Amino acid sequence: MRVDASGPSDGTATRKPFYRLLYVQVLVGVVLGIAVGHVWPDFGAALKPLGDGFVKLVKMMIAPIVFCTIVSGISSLHDNREIARTLIKSMVLFYGLTVAALLAGLVAVSVLEPGAGMHVAVSSLDPSVAARYTKQASPVGFADFMLHIIPHSFIGAFAEGEVLPVLLISILVAFGINRAGNAGAPLMKGIDSFSHALFASFGFIMKLAPLGAFGAMAFTIGRYGIRSMGSLGLLILTFYVACGAFVVLVLGALARINGFSLWKTIRYFREELLIVLGTSSSEPALPGALRKLERLGCQKGVSGLVLPLGYSFNLDGSAIYLTLASLFIAQACDVHLSWGQIAAMLGLMLLTSKGAAGVTGSGFVALVATLTVMPDLPVAGVALLIGIDRFMSEARALTSMISNCVASIVVSLWENACDRSTLTRELDQNGAAAVSCVETRQFA
Repeated sequence: MRVDASGPSDGTATRKPFYRLLYVQVLVGVVLGIAVGHVWPDFGAALKPLGDGFVKLVKMMIAPIVFCTIVSGISSLHDNREIARTLIKSMVLFYGLTVAALLAGLVAVSVLEPGAGMHVAVSSLDPSVAARYTKQASPVGFADFMLHIIPHSFIGAFAEGEVLPVLLISILVAFGINRAGNAGAPLMKGIDSFSHALFASFGFIMKLAPLGAFGAMAFTIGRYGIRSMGSLGLLILTFYVACGAFVVLVLGALARINGFSLWKTIRYFREELLIVLGTSSSEPALPGALRKLERLGCQKGVSGLVLPLGYSFNLDGSAIYLTLASLFIAQACDVHLSWGQIAAMLGLMLLTSKGAAGVTGSGFVALVATLTVMPDLPVAGVALLIGIDRFMSEARALTSMISNCVASIVVSLWENACDRSTLTRELDQNGAAAVSCVETRQFA
């Protein structure tokens, strides 16, 4: 159905029927997936390709969308000092939030002690579980990590689909276009046209989001079962409490200090958050979040740089998971860590929480990478978590997504690159339906 691009005379978007809103369709897909996985577990587990296929379609588009967004955004700034200032402020904020996330996990697991009393013998654990993930873990050394950002070739960065190498190439190309002057104008025009085509194509892919969410949830429940949450239910509850506390207390305070509402921000991005919930991946939400940040009044040159950067350097959900899971293993295996050992572990996690960015199941991979270089904790202890990790991956992705949206708005405000009146008006409107209509007109 094509929506009239002119819209009503008062300038507002035509409201679509609720059942045609993407977030409603995704929510229905999640509920149906849970029901099918619970009632017909074998059939539900067999639906895994639906979720995997949707995520692969999205990942196929992420690298070129990030490239076009960052190049066009940085090229519009023209001031290299402004770009450097944005990068520095973003990294300072990201690492501050990561420290807060690590401490949130530490406090939660220390207070609730989900692993106390389990008395698991390390010899009884299966070391092969950790071995499967060890080779996926990125290097934990700082020099190796920085070298990992540099792709083997220009095209290789897009072929591998990792955000950081694409981010590096995008910044270099944007600087080159600015330096080239008039000679770079045709290339910039081509990138802008390609960007519009990419977002239009992505609009078609997002119509499959309810199907992807259905398949992913049916597989999760069918494969692991709701009952599997019971044995380690306290650990799952502890993790969700830690994530909730981080979002409400840390991100809520950050939003309030900068003059906007966290709750209204979450409500504004609810379509993207429900897609993250259904697919356990924040990548499908990236293009939509970029467009909504622009509608909130954030300049593309700043928000288009901060949000993709946050996907690699601001994985707060994974940071919470790292401290909580590590200390859970210590409690379960009766390993007593001193405060000095815990401090050293937190310092290591500041790096490993970034090192697995772009890897499927990055939270679990980062945990293995951390335990591999921590002689005091058994790497085989991850076998205790493999059965319930999927139930915590949604919270990891949701927490990181909310944090990155808030951080993008905050850095834009710090850089005077966000129209505060537009931000307030858009957040107050609760216009998810209106946004959907705008997207429908754009992709029709």
